[in-house]
Parts: sequence; structure tokens; C-alpha cells
Amino acid sequence: MTTERRRPECAPTPVPHAGEDDPHDACADQFPPNRYPGNDVLVGGVRFDALQVGVRVLWEIKTHRFDTYPDFIRRMTIQEQVPLLREERDIAEACGYGFVVGVSTQEHKDALLEQEPLLNIVVTGCKR
Repeated sequence: MTTERRRPECAPTPVPHAGEDDPHDACADQFPPNRYPGNDVLVGGVRFDALQVGVRVLWEIKTHRFDTYPDFIRRMTIQEQVPLLREERDIAEACGYGFVVGVSTQEHKDALLEQEPLLNIVVTGCKR
């Protein structure tokens, strides 16, 4: 048993989905698939959208219609998301988990990677 697993705050705890965003929650339950469908997972004091079935990987899902945003809104969205994603990644890794960001579009992935090339990002294709 690793040190991370012995830390109580690193034990995954299912909690109800945070928002009332049905398309987002459906994506989080199905992609990757979520070990706790119908729930987010609390690890290290942070709520993640999913814990992947069969592996120690936490997911943050973004279902923004990023490709439809004007340039200014795209820039603001990325400026807001990157610091939060870095923080979530660091917490996941400190607890011994991998971290993946799921986004709906390639445009969103490209914009995030331009600002933070070390993020592990997957295009989910989830629709809103």
C-alpha cells in the first residue's frame, strides 16, 4: 500500500454531481467511464468529475461549445481554466492519481495545450 493510499484525504469519496448540468453530468458518467456513475469524486479536498474504471485516473470534463465562442471569450475561458486545471492535476498527482481533462472539441484542446502543454487532454466529442 502506498503512502498516498494511506492518506485519508486521498481516498476517493463519491459525492453527488455538483451542478445541474445534465449534458455535462452524462458526459462525466460515460467518458471515460466513471467508476461512480451519477457522482463526482472527492479526492484531496477537490471534487473531480470522474474516477476512471479500473485505473487510478481522475478526470475533469469540460463540455463547453468552445468552437462557437468569439475570440475574446475563448481567451478568457482559457485564462480561467488553465490555473484551475494545473491545481487539480497537482492535487491528483500528490494523491497518486493520473489526471486527464476531457474536452468536447479539438479547438478547446488546442487552446489549452497552447497555454499548458503538459496537460493530458482527450477530445470526448460530448455535446451540449
